[in-house]
Amino acid sequence: MSTHNPQHPQGVIITIDGPAGTGKSTVAHLLAVRLGLEFLDTGAMYRAVALIAIEHDIDPHDGPALAAALQAADLHFDFRTDPPPMMLGDRDVSRRIRESDVSDIVSIAAAHRALRGELVEQQRRVAERHPRLVTEGRDQGSVVFPDAGLRFYLDAELNVRAARRARQLVQAGLRVDRDLIERDIIERDRLDSGRADGPLVRPPGAVEIDTSDHTAEQVVDSLETIAREKLPDAEFKR
Repeated sequence: MSTHNPQHPQGVIITIDGPAGTGKSTVAHLLAVRLGLEFLDTGAMYRAVALIAIEHDIDPHDGPALAAALQAADLHFDFRTDPPPMMLGDRDVSRRIRESDVSDIVSIAAAHRALRGELVEQQRRVAERHPRLVTEGRDQGSVVFPDAGLRFYLDAELNVRAARRARQLVQAGLRVDRDLIERDIIERDRLDSGRADGPLVRPPGAVEIDTSDHTAEQVVDSLETIAREKLPDAEFKR
């Protein structure tokens, strides 16, 4: 999909990829607000599929079963709210999909070609309906929107990523085991980077930013400056 779609002359897509714990979701949403764009959290879609597997007792290693369950589910974002909540039917699962049982299997579920193909098509359909978009995930700039007007890749040191994940869990009222969190992140990196279909990579030409020593606001400051410089015709919010 071209960033400046002739059907959407004012369309612009900015992708933000990177591993878990680099602040992608927070940064992507803040950047979208500053620029006057909409926000797509594709990681939430994979997490929702993992939740479907849990609730329907589907083996997360069974790709065809997961893809079939996704096709049967009413999985969507409610773009009337900012940020858009992840919906399964009429149920908001935005908080539920951040819990540890979902995190434990999401990278396993996400490795399946059939499932990824279905979600990639869903993400592209979202962009057709919402052509001014900041989208974050692990394959947005490399697979889903390789022609995006601007692509970012965020990274951070392991201990920083684990600390951020721990804070998220504490804020959600969940118990925290720091050593277990680090092991989980290492395993997710291995699964995400090693899968055959849509692996986590730094997209060619993407602007790479290490977020280890920066707050979310500082990272957004940098991304906003770059976006306004590199996309001068995008008609961002002033």
